[in-house]
Amino acid sequence: MKIREKLKDIISRIERMELYFDTVSEAVKKSPSISDMDERIRDMLDELSFYYENGLWLRDFEADERGELPKDLKRGVLSEDGLYNLFSEIV
Repeated sequence: MKIREKLKDIISRIERMELYFDTVSEAVKKSPSISDMDERIRDMLDELSFYYENGLWLRDFEADERGELPKDLKRGVLSEDGLYNLFSEIV
């Protein structure tokens, strides 16, 4: 049961980060300037940065590589260059 809860937590985190990734990506398309972003978008960007830099992204990526995640889970945030490219577009 513990493994199932862990997988549920991983899936929940990926779904949340996926939402943030999509939302921030759309905001950056409109304006790549962080000063033009509202507080909600900046908060999402901070969460994505923390996710990427503290090792959670890598753990989720590795779980995906091992085939532990559902096949129908949206996982663009786990692409190897997705977050890096997003961060590099922001000025």
